[in-house]
Formats: sequence, structure tokens, C-alpha cells
Amino acid sequence: MRLTQSRRHKMRKAQKKIVLEFVQALHRAHEQIRRMVDRNETARAMGLLVQCQQEAIRLGLLIEQSEGEGFITVTFLEEYCELAYQVHEKVRNNKNETDGNIYEIFHRKLIQIEDSIKNDIRQQWEVVFLPYHASMWDALESIWKAADDDESCNAYVIPVPYYDKNLDRSFGEEHWDGDLYPDYVPITRYDDYDFSERRPDMIFIHNPYDHCNHATSVDPVFYSKNLKKFTDNLIYVPYFVFDEISPNNQQAIESIEHFCMLPGVINADKVIVQSENIRQIYVNVLTKVAGEATRGYWKNKILGLGSPKVDKILNTKSEELQIPEEWLNIIRKPDGSWKRIVFYNTSIGALLQHSGKMLDKMEDVFKVFKERQKEVALLWRPHPLIKETLEAMRPQLWKKYQELVVRYQEEGWGIYDGTTDMDKAVVLSDAYYGDGSSIVALYKLTGKPILIQNTEEMDGMLK
Repeated sequence: MRLTQSRRHKMRKAQKKIVLEFVQALHRAHEQIRRMVDRNETARAMGLLVQCQQEAIRLGLLIEQSEGEGFITVTFLEEYCELAYQVHEKVRNNKNETDGNIYEIFHRKLIQIEDSIKNDIRQQWEVVFLPYHASMWDALESIWKAADDDESCNAYVIPVPYYDKNLDRSFGEEHWDGDLYPDYVPITRYDDYDFSERRPDMIFIHNPYDHCNHATSVDPVFYSKNLKKFTDNLIYVPYFVFDEISPNNQQAIESIEHFCMLPGVINADKVIVQSENIRQIYVNVLTKVAGEATRGYWKNKILGLGSPKVDKILNTKSEELQIPEEWLNIIRKPDGSWKRIVFYNTSIGALLQHSGKMLDKMEDVFKVFKERQKEVALLWRPHPLIKETLEAMRPQLWKKYQELVVRYQEEGWGIYDGTTDMDKAVVLSDAYYGDGSSIVALYKLTGKPILIQNTEEMDGMLK
């Protein structure tokens, strides 16, 4: 983990708006001063001129904090303060014969300041990324990289705490994955960032569930319905990828409809999905629920810009992977060449659906691969939330599953991938075997073989 490094913060959009409103207040003050002088209200005019000068000094200090000493707008404000003093003295001495000229110069200087604020001060965006489970960081990483590389952005990665859920849906153990992110990602602790004070310009999330997840929950402070209070742009990016579906394939659409109506989708200002086809499905599903009059709203809100998970797979090169030595000991043959590597993926859904039968299937798979370990290396990567899900929903199954995991790891003939980096398994392996899941859609991008396991068949795979 690398903590956020300090850097100069340029002026934020909200701050720039306040500064410009400040200038408009000075414009109004100028009109009041002119009227006061016309009515011979000398003392009031002089008092308001002093206030204008003081506010200009404050404005200059505020701009100097973001733009640095010697910034051109600050110079203009210093000149404004000198003109304010000159006007003050003319009013005090009742030298009104040249007031029109000095007022005009005074007014033009304020317009010059306003133009400089608009054109010379580069607006800075503050963008916050709120991942929760480190294994799902790839759903946001390419967007974060683009923001981090943009000089007009201050990008913060703030992993949020999350909880296992007990059988009664109460919160169990707390987790925080902040120390599990890649070294190149600067991490800010969630308790070191004041959302109500900072009000980031954008917040990106990948967890859409709020209270609806039966196995885990982010801290309710970070539910999408609450985050909307702190930003004008809450953006949801799914942590999963669907198989591409035609908007006309109603049977396939029914299997994913519930993903289109989760709280994160409803509460977000924008939703970024993997393709135009999936975008159209979201729009159609939400319009069906909310009414045809809302179609334009959903079309504007749902964007088919692509998935960062796809970016991660396409941009990860096998030669750049850092492969643990214990993995290499299993992958290498005695002559130094590599075995074929099969990525074995087991999902939460299959375990919940088939329970003990799924465990029998897994044992059978391990038996087959163990017999072929001289030529094939099995890389088993179970879904990272299996523990939390089974403990919350199938506690007896969890005990048996855990025994299977321990036995597999102790035997040491295959790789157990419990890391947060799913992309390593996708890129490193030669073929995919296992349950149907969102990983299959990503794996198809590699062009490598895919075989979906059948829980009903035993001892038949690879024969």
C-alpha cells in the first residue's frame, strides 16, 4: 500500500464558482458606493470601500493558496486594492470632479479580475473512487489511471470498510482491504477524508447493493443513497461483466433483469456499462418498470462506454506478471518447460444451488487433475466472497468446503489462488474450466479454450 502523497491542490469547480460569486458581490457593492456618493452619504461609502478592499485581500489569499504566489489574478487584485484606496481618499476629501474617471478605472479593474478568474485559473476536479473488496478493484482501475494521469484531476482511492452478514442479516466481522491494493495505487483512509467538507466533483462506486446483499455489506455510510448527499456526480460501474446479449433475447434478459434495478443503478447520476447492447437492455428494463415517459431519462443516465475489467485483461501482458515462486514450483516441469495451466473457477451460485453435490464435483475434478499433474497444472481460484456467503447462508456447507480447501492446499500439487488479482489467472492460464460466471465473458476475450463444468457428471472431464 502507498499512502496518498501531498500535492498542490488547484482550484476546485465549486471553489471557482464561489470566487466568481465573490466578484459579483463586489460589482453590486460598486453600484451601492456610486449611489451613496450621489446622496452625499460619504461615511457609508467610505466604509463600504474599506470592506471591498478587505474582501479583495481575502480573495487574493484564497487564489494564492491554490495558484501560488505571483499569480496574475492576485496581481490584479493588488491593483484593485490600490484603486479602492484612491477612491476612498477622493470620497473622503469630497473630490468629486474626477470621480467618474476613477470609478470607471475601478470598474474596469474588477472586470479584468473576473475575466482572469474565468480564463487564467484552471479548474481542478476532485474525483473519488470507493472500492470495497480489493479483488474487484479492476472494475475501476482504468478509470482511476486516466484521472490520475490528468493534471486537471485530483484522484483519491478510498477503500471502504465492509462487513460479513450473520444468519439474521446483522453485521458480523468488519474488513478493510486498504493494504491489499497494488503498490502503484495511492490509498487514502476513509476516516481521513471529510466528504461533507470536500464534496468531490465525482464519486465512482462498483458496489450497487446497499442493504440488498445477503452475504456482505459496505458500511451504510457508503450506501449509494447516502453518497448522493456529497456529490453532484455519483457514477456506478459494475464489478461484473455479462455475456453479450441481444436486446431482443427476452429469455436471456430475464436472467439479468434484477441487476438493472439495484439501488446503485437507481441512485447513481450515471451508470457505465460494458456495451451498447447492455445499455439498451438496462434502458428497456428500467423503462418497463418506471413507465415509457422515463425512457429519455434512462437513455441519458446509462452509458455504454465499456468495462474497465475488459481494459485490465487486454492491457495485462503475461511477461509482465509477477508469479509467486510457489506457483512456479508447480508449473515448471523437471526440464524447465511449463505445463499447461488450467484455470479452475468455482462460483458462489453453483455452491448455493448444488450444495453437497457441488463439493463432490470439486473433489472429482481434483482427483482427475492430480492424476495428470505431471503435464497439467491446476490453478484453482474460487470466488473471493465464498467464505462470507456460505457462512451467512449455508454455515454447514462452509465447514465441509473449508475442509476441502485445506486438504487441497496441504497436498500441494495444485495452485490455490486466493489473491486479489483475478486477471493474473486469466492471462497466465492456457484454458478455462469451471462454472459459468462473469469471468467467462472476460475469458472469451483471450481466445483460449473454455469448458463449463457439469455438476451431474463425474470422472469424465479431460478423458
